[in-house]
Amino acid sequence: MHRISYGGTSVDITAGAGMPEVLGWGRYSAARAAAEQNQESYRAGLPPATLDNHPPIGLFAEESLGFPGTPGISGHRPDGTGWSPRFVRTEERVDDASASFVLEDQIAGLQLVATVAVGSGAVVTIDAVLTNIGSTPYVVHSLAPSLPVPAHAAEVLTLSGRWCMEFQMNRRPFIGSTVVENRRGRTSHENSPVVFVGTSGFAESDGHVWGAQLAWSGNYRVVAERLGDGRCYLQLGELLLPGELELAPGEAYDMPRVVATCSDNGLTAASGRFLSHVRQSVRPAELGPRPVNVNTWEAVYFDHELDRLLELADAAADVGAERFVLDDGWFGGRRDDTKGLGDWHVSPDAWPTGLSPLIDRVRRHGMVFGIWFEPEMVNPNSDLYRFHPDWTLTTDGYDPVLGRHQLVLDFGRPEVRENMFDQISRILTDHDIGYVKWDMNRSIVQGSGASGRAGVHRHVVGLYELLDDLREAHPDVEWESCSSGGARIDAGILARTDRVWTSDSNDAADRQLIQRGASLLVPPEMMGAHIGPPASHTTGRVHSLGFRAATALFGHMGIEWNLLSMAPEDRTALKEVIALYKEHRHLLHTGVPVRLDHPEESLVAHGVVDAELTEGLFSVASIATRSSSALTPLVIPWLSNKKIYRVEPLFIGGEKPGVDFAPPGWMDGGAEMTGGFLGGHGLSLPVFWPERALLVRVTEVSS
Repeated sequence: MHRISYGGTSVDITAGAGMPEVLGWGRYSAARAAAEQNQESYRAGLPPATLDNHPPIGLFAEESLGFPGTPGISGHRPDGTGWSPRFVRTEERVDDASASFVLEDQIAGLQLVATVAVGSGAVVTIDAVLTNIGSTPYVVHSLAPSLPVPAHAAEVLTLSGRWCMEFQMNRRPFIGSTVVENRRGRTSHENSPVVFVGTSGFAESDGHVWGAQLAWSGNYRVVAERLGDGRCYLQLGELLLPGELELAPGEAYDMPRVVATCSDNGLTAASGRFLSHVRQSVRPAELGPRPVNVNTWEAVYFDHELDRLLELADAAADVGAERFVLDDGWFGGRRDDTKGLGDWHVSPDAWPTGLSPLIDRVRRHGMVFGIWFEPEMVNPNSDLYRFHPDWTLTTDGYDPVLGRHQLVLDFGRPEVRENMFDQISRILTDHDIGYVKWDMNRSIVQGSGASGRAGVHRHVVGLYELLDDLREAHPDVEWESCSSGGARIDAGILARTDRVWTSDSNDAADRQLIQRGASLLVPPEMMGAHIGPPASHTTGRVHSLGFRAATALFGHMGIEWNLLSMAPEDRTALKEVIALYKEHRHLLHTGVPVRLDHPEESLVAHGVVDAELTEGLFSVASIATRSSSALTPLVIPWLSNKKIYRVEPLFIGGEKPGVDFAPPGWMDGGAEMTGGFLGGHGLSLPVFWPERALLVRVTEVSS
C-alpha cells in the first residue's frame, strides 16, 4: 500500500499490478495508522450470490472487473471494440505527497497516466491524461475518477438554483444514487460541479464531511452513490456529448482536475480547505485589498450620455469608489440588446469623442477604469456575423436557437480566438483600462463545431486558452467572470479570473443565501457583492441601506446604484459604509471565512476570523419573520477558548437593529467574554425586524 500525505491529510492507494484503488483518504491519525497494516484490512467480506472477486472501486472504476456502479472510463473504436478496458500498471512514481501511475490496455489500445496528490489547503487533487495508443480513432464517452467515502456517510449536500437564486444548499439522505448533470455548456445557474457527503446531521462545525468539486466550466456529471453492497463513492468528470471527443492515434485527452476535501469537524472546515486551495494555488496572483467597484449598468443601462457618465464618475469618487466599470452599450451598433455583439470597437454614435474623456476623468480621480465585454457572443445583427456566419456554435441544416437575440461563437476555432484576441487587445492597448468584466449570457444549444461534432468541450478549452493569452499580453488588467450572474463559477474559471459576479440579484435577502452557498467554493475577496438601489430591480423588494450594506460587506464590495439619484443623506451614509469596508477589508479578504449554525431557519449567520484568532467580524441577518418570539444565543466556535475578547455591535448605514427592543447588555458599549463562553453558551441576540442585519466585532483583549 502507498500512503501520501501533506498538512495532516493522507491518501492510501493500493500497490500491485492493476488499476490503483483509493482505499481511504482523510485526516491522518495514529490510530488509523496502527489499524491499517496492509491494504487487505480494507476489504469487506464477499456476500453470497456474487462474483468470486470483490470488484474494486478503482481510481477509474472498471466495468471489466465487475464494478456495478458507473464506470470511470468508457468509450469505443469504430468497430465497437475497446468499450470495457482493463488496465495494467506499467510504471509508478510515488513520493511523500503525490503518486503517479502509468497504466496501459494493449487490447483496447489505451494509455492512462493518473496522478493523485495532496497539496495546498490539504486538499486531494486528481489529474489524468488518456492517450490513444491504438491504430484507429477512439471515441471517449467519459473519464471520471472515483473516491470512496465511508459507509457511515448518511447525507448528501449539493448546490442548485436558478437565475438570481444560485447556490442554494440542498440536502438529502445518502441512499442509492445522487446524480447532478449539466448540459448548458457553461457551469450553469441550476447546478454546481460540487458534492459533499457527511455523517447524519452534519453541521457547519460538527460532523465528518467529505467533498469534491470539478475544475471545469462546461458540461459535467457528478455522482454520489451507495452501492448495493453498502460501499459509497463520489465520482466527477466532464459530461461529453455523443461523439464529441474522438482521439486520433497518438492524441490525448487531459481530464479536468478533481479537487477533494474532508473534515472531522463540519462543513465550514471542509469547504475552508477548498478556499485555502484557491487562495494558495488556483488563482493567478495575490490579489491584495479589493477596491470598491462602481458598475454603471443599473444606473444608465444603454443610455451612454457622456455628461451623465462624467457626473457619475465624479459621484463615484466622492463616495470613495476606487474602480469605475462601464457596462454594456459602448461598442459597435449596440444601442439595445438586439445588435452589435461581436463588433468590439468604440461606437462613433454613442461616443463621438471616444472613451478618452470618461477614462481621463476616472483616472484623474485616482480610480481604475474598467469595461464590459461579452466576447463569446454574437448578434446576427452585427458586422462580425454578416462576414462570418459560420463562426457560431450551431448545426448546419437547423434553425439556430437564439437566446437574448444572440448566438455563441465557436472558440474551438483558432481563427475565432485570434479575432477576439485582436479586437480585445486593441481596446486594452489603445486605452488606459485596468479591469475587464467578461460576460457570457446564454446556454449553448445544439452547438456543433467546425467538424460537425458537438463543440462544447473544444469551446471551453478555447475559452481557457484565450483568457490565458489575454492575461499574458495584459498582465496589469484584472478580469471578472460574469455569466448572467453566477452561471460560470467553478475552480476552472477561478484559475483565470480575479473576481466572479455571484448573481444578477442584488436583493439583500436573497443574496444572504446565494453568498452562503457560493462561500463553499469562492473566497470572499473574489465574490462580487454590490449594494443595489433600495428597490431591487429583480424582485421589487425594498431594503434599508444597512441591510444591503451588511450583506455586500462580506464579499468584494461594489455599488450598483445610481449615485446621481441619491438623496444627500443616502450619499453621506454610503460614504460611511465604504469607509467601514476599507477599514475591515484586510480581515475580510485574508481571514478565515466561517459559517455559523443557528436553530432559527430565518437567521443567516457567518463571519471572518484572522488566522491568529485575535479578531473577527460576524453578521447575523434576519431574512424572514421568526418562528419564535426571542432568539437563542449565537454560538461562535471559531475563537480561542483561552482568550478574552471584547464584543461590540458595529452599526452600518445608520441602522441600529434591535436597540428598540430591550437589547442584551453587551450591545450598550460592548462587553468582555471568553472564547469558551462564546463557543459554548453563545452570544445573546437582540430581537430585530426581518430583513435587517446585525454586525458584531470581536477583538482580543488578553489571553
